[in-house]
Amino acid sequence: MTSVKEFRVDEPATADSLGRGAFVFTDDYSVFDWGKMPDEIPDKGASLCTMGAFNFELLESEGVPTHYEGVTTDATDGAVPLDDALDAAEQSSATPPSHAREDSGAAPREMVIELTQVPDLPFEGDESADPSGYDYDAYHADAGENYLVPLEIVFRNRVPVGSSLRTRTDPADHGLDFDAWPDEAVDLDDPVVEFSTKYEEQDRYLAREEADRIAGTASIDDLESIAREANAVVTDRAADAGLTHEDGKIECLYYEGEVRVADVVGTFDENRFSYGDQQVSKEVVRQYHKRTQPEWVEAVSAAKAEADERGVADWKSLCERRPEPLDDRVVEAARDLYCAGTNAYVGRDAFDAPSLEAAVDAVRDL
Repeated sequence: MTSVKEFRVDEPATADSLGRGAFVFTDDYSVFDWGKMPDEIPDKGASLCTMGAFNFELLESEGVPTHYEGVTTDATDGAVPLDDALDAAEQSSATPPSHAREDSGAAPREMVIELTQVPDLPFEGDESADPSGYDYDAYHADAGENYLVPLEIVFRNRVPVGSSLRTRTDPADHGLDFDAWPDEAVDLDDPVVEFSTKYEEQDRYLAREEADRIAGTASIDDLESIAREANAVVTDRAADAGLTHEDGKIECLYYEGEVRVADVVGTFDENRFSYGDQQVSKEVVRQYHKRTQPEWVEAVSAAKAEADERGVADWKSLCERRPEPLDDRVVEAARDLYCAGTNAYVGRDAFDAPSLEAAVDAVRDL
């Protein structure tokens, strides 16, 4: 199980073949790598499933290979395209969608996918064998030629305030004519592609040479190329919906010499979007925690630093504070933002939600 979606295996992958299974999206959310937070955001899971399926179908229409097979609902027989699932669910229901989790209308929560192998990544704590302390050689020895690449490929079209890129690079590194990062979002003429770890307890951004080693047999050039293609597809669609696509990530599998897009693509959890000057993504909730629970956010940072110093992977056990639940009004505003944003992005009313402009106005007041 991941922090926000459950994972079901119907046919396991083998060394020679892909398997079959599904993601079942929950209403849980995670910020600052914490995992499951105290609250749920109603309809968030269906929002991510709907938007992710829409993007997979866009990618495949552009010839980008993925592991996506379709979505399922109570009104469908097996995996079907998103529009078919939404149409079938709407036709089978005489009542309009509601805000309640168990009655979220037509939107699906289950995405059928092909499965690849995901070996264990041992943590040895031995920096003489690997600077990270993780044994990637063991991972790839078990992975063979059919595996999930243990990287996240990050792309950035804009550098908003709060982006980690501001702490790791200077504007001149990206051809920008600033002495220092300004106190406003900065658009990039050419998207930046970076690589970070996926399975380590704390994410690390990697130099290209180390990313290439961690990727195993998969070509780092192919990973970058497919990330740029995915970024272009999502960016164009976002613009059509009145949104600005700021940054995001993909994950990939490697099978029979081909890199395919895996996990989920272009949702409000994986990517940052904005509407005017307002974030439309998980970043809204993340920044709310920074404003209202700064002691917990600081404790998380301190625990991660201590784990680094001790050479241990489990930083959460070192954290002295726990997050508090959100106010009901914040949960409702977050729910409406996810749902209104998804409606705008997919171009149909999959959810009973206010307009995107109204949902954005509501979160501005948080």
